[in-house]
Amino acid sequence: MTEIIQGRVRANGIDFVHLEAGDGPLALCLHGFPDTAWGWEPLLTDLAAAGFRAVAPFMRGYAPSSVAADGRYQTGVLALDAIALHEALGGDDTAVLIGHDWGALATYGATVHEPGRWRRAVAASVPPASVMGPALLDYDNLKHRFWYQFFFCNPLSDVAVAMNDLAFIERLWADWSPGLDAGPHLTRVKDALRDPANLTAALSYYRQTLGGIGQDPAIADVQAASFQTPSIPVLYLHGTDDGCMPCPDVSTLAAALPGEGSRVELVEGAGHFLQYEAPQRVNRSIVDFLTA
Repeated sequence: MTEIIQGRVRANGIDFVHLEAGDGPLALCLHGFPDTAWGWEPLLTDLAAAGFRAVAPFMRGYAPSSVAADGRYQTGVLALDAIALHEALGGDDTAVLIGHDWGALATYGATVHEPGRWRRAVAASVPPASVMGPALLDYDNLKHRFWYQFFFCNPLSDVAVAMNDLAFIERLWADWSPGLDAGPHLTRVKDALRDPANLTAALSYYRQTLGGIGQDPAIADVQAASFQTPSIPVLYLHGTDDGCMPCPDVSTLAAALPGEGSRVELVEGAGHFLQYEAPQRVNRSIVDFLTA
């Protein structure tokens, strides 16, 4: 089996700790909330076997990566992180980018802002803004699904999420991926967020992107790019039982991905954390797409 090693690299003002496997073109894998780089462990192995240098960083603010000294966590800066990691890790125009949840928004931003760095991209569980926007404004979705996003914009969420050893996060995982035995994975997630500084950082993704609190006007162009649609080929994956983000209409989503060779796949029976629930199916789709 391919060995997964841990490394460290500085990019865009952050000391990123990352997991890595294999040699070849860079395959950068970005996680979302609440998750860690370990969520990509099976994919790193499969990508390495397919001839990639697969790298999964702990995103900014998630231990053991550093908290942002400048306090920036908006999607535009996440896209700049991906671009800076591409540079720091020696990527070229054969690199590919994979993102889940917040990592998907970072993927859209990085590939729109600097498409020449990336040959192909994969996004999962959060569709492009043209598809996500109407869902985000729907009353039933606001009531039953997206309430937490706006709660996280309130400072009280720092207290509520931290209570009872981050039991709030356990409940989110149970709601978002019904039936998944997340026990061992949640231990790693809690370790990444248990320090109050790390938890505040993770919640600041929501505060800055949705609430507009602390957004840096100097990167307004990159911020806008994270809500646009890439022109390169994109594979989009979504679980049919996702309790966080409603399953999008395939034809609508396919029309929103203009890059030649783009495609949409629904993962039957999987929830929001589809890479944990159906790793063989998900990894096969990703590897097949990226090696096409």
